[in-house]
Amino acid sequence: MIIKVLGTGCPNCRNLEKSTIRAISELKIEAEVVKVDDITKIISYGILHTPALVIDENVVLSGNVPSVDEIKEIIQNALPNN
Repeated sequence: MIIKVLGTGCPNCRNLEKSTIRAISELKIEAEVVKVDDITKIISYGILHTPALVIDENVVLSGNVPSVDEIKEIIQNALPNN
């Protein structure tokens, strides 16, 4: 699983990245977290607001920073078994 955090480096973007890493750790799953801060690449996902979360090239969140528990739920829903 590849999880991308899209954002230009604002505090919300950094918080989403930290919360995502924590969620992965708590779920005990293997996933690679990639920070995407290139505005051209961010725009290519068609999002209007950052930060955004992309799991295996599917945008699953845009424009807010959910709690770690909410991120865990988003990740679990994106797992291949679901």
